[in-house]
Amino acid sequence: MARPLVLHPGDTVAVLTSRAAAGDDPLGLGTPLAGPVAAGHKIARVTIPVGAPVLKFGQFIGAASTHVAAGDHVHTHNCAFANPDQDYAIGADLRLAEAAVPKMAPLTFDGYLRADGRVGTRNYVALVATVNCSATVIRRAAAEIEASGLLDAYANVDGIVALAHGTGCGMASKGRGFDILDRVLWGHATHPNVGATVFVGLGCEVMQIARMQSHFGADGTDRFHALTIQETGGTRATIEAIKRHVEEILPQVNRARRTAQPMSCLRVALQCGGSDGFSSITANPALGVASDLIVAQGGTAILSETPEIYGAEQLLLRRAASDDVARKLIGQIRWWEAYAAQNGGTMDNNPSPGNKQGGITTILEKSLGAAAKGGSTPLRAVYDYAEQVTAPGLVFMDTPGYDPVSATGQIAGGAQIVVFTTGRGSAFGSKPAPTLKLATSDQLFRQMPDDMDLNTGDIVSAGVSIPDKGAAIFDLIRATASGRTTRSEDLGLGDNEFVPWQIGAVM
Repeated sequence: MARPLVLHPGDTVAVLTSRAAAGDDPLGLGTPLAGPVAAGHKIARVTIPVGAPVLKFGQFIGAASTHVAAGDHVHTHNCAFANPDQDYAIGADLRLAEAAVPKMAPLTFDGYLRADGRVGTRNYVALVATVNCSATVIRRAAAEIEASGLLDAYANVDGIVALAHGTGCGMASKGRGFDILDRVLWGHATHPNVGATVFVGLGCEVMQIARMQSHFGADGTDRFHALTIQETGGTRATIEAIKRHVEEILPQVNRARRTAQPMSCLRVALQCGGSDGFSSITANPALGVASDLIVAQGGTAILSETPEIYGAEQLLLRRAASDDVARKLIGQIRWWEAYAAQNGGTMDNNPSPGNKQGGITTILEKSLGAAAKGGSTPLRAVYDYAEQVTAPGLVFMDTPGYDPVSATGQIAGGAQIVVFTTGRGSAFGSKPAPTLKLATSDQLFRQMPDDMDLNTGDIVSAGVSIPDKGAAIFDLIRATASGRTTRSEDLGLGDNEFVPWQIGAVM
């Protein structure tokens, strides 16, 4: 069997790159395994006494809950979550991070230049429900338009997307929950990947159409349209009215043309889901290299999923560009600690059962891999959920770890592409921003070929370097921005993954 990976000289564990059978001694330490251990799981390099730290990547990932002999399998049966050190060294690595920005010539991609100066990678018509009561109406209208063949005559229109959700009423008319939904709806409606939007409400909901109209005013009536079911005459009448609206605006949306645009216009959302023991070794660090290349072009890489950087936030804070940036991120971490406790949970409720089957033991271990997606450059800004992202460079957006909710916030903030690493396998897709999926292992790439856009498992199996794989990811991002379709687009995914973060009382 292949020699287990030692990721840092000070690590107390090594990672299996292939399955070990009962009786095997992968590290040659004289301790045969009591049972089979899957690839991606950890083996103790040294004896670890009860209560002693377990180290991976040179970082604390938990404490031994029982005596661990050298050569033993290290996982949930003998390694437990413990509170991480939060004595932060803010900005300590900022100069190193600034020096880590690669030097490269400016590049372009073929995108849709919008009137506000932003650039789209796709050109959709969006139907946006302001409330769950209008969800069926917009979905039915979108399905009937697609089935009619109407879109076939418009080569520059990528399709119609129905952005339906489960809220919009039974909620407070002000406060964080309301503000989040407002930002999400407006962020998608005005997204650079959207050529025109039709807002559809019931008429009596909390999230009123009039509020949306107050955003765009008279100047936006050519791109934004609005109607309510109650005023239009009911369900069937509204479906027909939506279809007429779309038919009228399609020629206008189709006038958009792809032209060469600087890569500095690109905002890329970084996501991971269904992580395994290889996520932190292959796909995530390779995506980190691609993130650095995006930053080098003057673009933006958006790291998110606050519960999934927990215990690794110190690595980001060490390269925070300012005290204000650091304080905002620390404030978000503290909010999540209180939020989890308030709801009877802990920050270690994540990782999921699938993550654990894949070799991840604690949230601290998972977070080290998740944070690797952010590469090595300075952390330039921190944003609230669905807030418009304006700063170039590596930035952070506060979101849950739940992939559909997290990506919805990133797209609302302006991300034109989502890059999603997965070790267990994910059937995720998104609209209006397409999703690229990166497999962490050869096995997953073979197992789900229709879902995976790129294999990073050859970093382990074939010795491909992380910088080379990161460059390949960057090239794929650039090609996708120019119109190359993703696997998730080919499969038609993305219509049901619009999930705004719902916070606050349901009334």
